[in-house]
Amino acid sequence: MSLFARSAASLQPIPEDRARAMRATATGMLVLMAGIFVLAHSMEETHPAWGFVAAFAEAAMVGGLADWFAVTALFRHPLGIPIPHTAIVPRNKDRIGEQLAIFLKDNFLTASVVARRMKRFDVAGAIGRFLTGPAGAGRTREGASRLVVMMLESLDDERLGDTVKSAIASRLRNVEFAPMLGQLVEAAIRENRHVPVIDSIVRWAANILDANEDVVRAMVYERANNVMRWLALDDRLSNAIINGLRKLLIQMEADPHHPLRGKANEGLVRLAFDLQNDPDAQAKVERYKLEMLDNPAFTDWLDGFWQSAREGLLKAARDPDRMLEGKLGEALKDLGETLQTDPRLNRAINSFARRATVGVVADYGDSIVKLVSDTVRGWDAETVTSRLENAVGRDLQYIRINGTLVGGLVGLTIHTGIVVF
Repeated sequence: MSLFARSAASLQPIPEDRARAMRATATGMLVLMAGIFVLAHSMEETHPAWGFVAAFAEAAMVGGLADWFAVTALFRHPLGIPIPHTAIVPRNKDRIGEQLAIFLKDNFLTASVVARRMKRFDVAGAIGRFLTGPAGAGRTREGASRLVVMMLESLDDERLGDTVKSAIASRLRNVEFAPMLGQLVEAAIRENRHVPVIDSIVRWAANILDANEDVVRAMVYERANNVMRWLALDDRLSNAIINGLRKLLIQMEADPHHPLRGKANEGLVRLAFDLQNDPDAQAKVERYKLEMLDNPAFTDWLDGFWQSAREGLLKAARDPDRMLEGKLGEALKDLGETLQTDPRLNRAINSFARRATVGVVADYGDSIVKLVSDTVRGWDAETVTSRLENAVGRDLQYIRINGTLVGGLVGLTIHTGIVVF
């Protein structure tokens, strides 16, 4: 068992029957010492050795009673008597909550502390070892799988989904799309990745023209006068327009240096510049973005996205070994090997994990601390008492047992010193 597991196990509340057994043992020892004291005191005149037994039992009773009082005073009034400075935990539960929250913040939720501790963790290496580990090997993968499934199934689906969707929508609202789009268009032009797009537009226009010849002819016919119709010039004009457009599109598709392609390139360059530098163009993109986010269709898409993502996570988490099979598994294993062998990628991921963790602590650390403090403050005194007593109850009863034995030994030592000297 790992150190973490042992530490976690030690903090688990002991069962109530075991707690009662420990209390009964400690109380039984106190009663036993009382019985021995009575017996030894009555037999003291028959033999001097009984004096040593009586001294041991008497001091053991005093030590056991003192420790019983101390242990009981932590959680309640001894014998129900409201003695001053007893029932310490119930009376100070709010202060305990505040001190616990301060301890948590100062030692775990301070950005500098988290950053310093995160330097010790090789997040990228851990992910790499997880991805490259043999299927079914180790309990880490199974434990992680059960933890993910438990979290996804225990959290309220509707509330969690609303939180995720709100976070996505809020993030999209805060992102300025125009500069990013401008940079994407500029990079595409620089690497000639826009050429296939223009080719597709030309082919699409040709297909549209072929499928809508009747519409073009109808438009020319409606705008022609009676003389043109009588001389059948409208048909000739329609054919000329259609053939001219078709010829133009064929030339544009065949000639990469066609003048209209150049105009399209100039328009894309101007668009990339405006998206990055023109406030009016950026405002227009921002307005389109907000209209899209407010559209019910986008909300429906987010609903479907969340449900698909949740179902996919649950399916993968329930069977993590199957997720690491096939082409996806090979890709993930390659990624895992890269994470362990590429120092630059390793540093980048660890740096990102460190910044992300520090950012979460900086943004939500105070909220977590306040949650701890408010939660403890909201507990009733009996809840705090029972939880703390169950968590450390066994050790508290050992204090009583040890106090009885130590008190007896001290009494025996004092009695021996008096007799000898």
